[in-house]
Amino acid sequence: MAITLRRKERGNGTDMTYCCGVLVRDGLVMIADTRTNAGLDNVSTFRKLHVYTQPGERIMAIASSGNLSLSQSVRSTLIEGFENPETGEVETLMNAPTMFQAAQRIGRAIRNVQTVEGKALAAAEVDHDVAFLFGGQIKGGPLRLYMIYSAGNFIECTTDTPYLQIGEHKYGKPVLDRAISYTTDLYDALKISLISMDSTMRSNIGVGLPIDVLVVRRDTCAAEVNYRIEPGEPYFHDLRERWSAALRAAHIAIPRPPYRGPG
Repeated sequence: MAITLRRKERGNGTDMTYCCGVLVRDGLVMIADTRTNAGLDNVSTFRKLHVYTQPGERIMAIASSGNLSLSQSVRSTLIEGFENPETGEVETLMNAPTMFQAAQRIGRAIRNVQTVEGKALAAAEVDHDVAFLFGGQIKGGPLRLYMIYSAGNFIECTTDTPYLQIGEHKYGKPVLDRAISYTTDLYDALKISLISMDSTMRSNIGVGLPIDVLVVRRDTCAAEVNYRIEPGEPYFHDLRERWSAALRAAHIAIPRPPYRGPG
């Protein structure tokens, strides 16, 4: 039986990345790793969490996964702007009147870039999927978090499930499911998000340090934390060791199963 393997994209980190956004009562946490590659022997670092702010008026953050060249093109389009055919206005991320309309603009930018570049990439059998987490607040409006898909459509984070993930999300999801709720303290949400990142890094070599971290407190329209965790950073190293020790202690403390075979 013949097996056909799809050619994997080189130089764009398609199968790498983990980004997570958590929206709790007190604010927003977003984290993203920075690993991408151009082959197994060429691992590189690119920032995937980008923050745009007008202090006191608005703060917006975009985290991206998938085809790196397309995600960079989308972000550039949003900064430079594109003309609205109905109004003639040049629309950018920073002049969007609401977070919802900003998410719509990201969706349109994705579709525009896919129209220009997607067909050529598909013809070359290069994966051209992208995904974005988009979070933030515009003064006078609510703090919001969206996940925007490769087709430009999007969903919004809710109080029932107050987190969204893109990229290699399966390894970090269980800890979020068990530990995060809408009433979780903002910095507990950051801690749990970092444990989720560590769990992903343990199980997938395509995700790695440095990690970019953003914390936004509700109704401030400013970054309370905008920080990069570098390799060897003391707190993250301690968190990793403590989490591993806690898991070992937990499984030891649980009684062994009573199940036995016949005889």
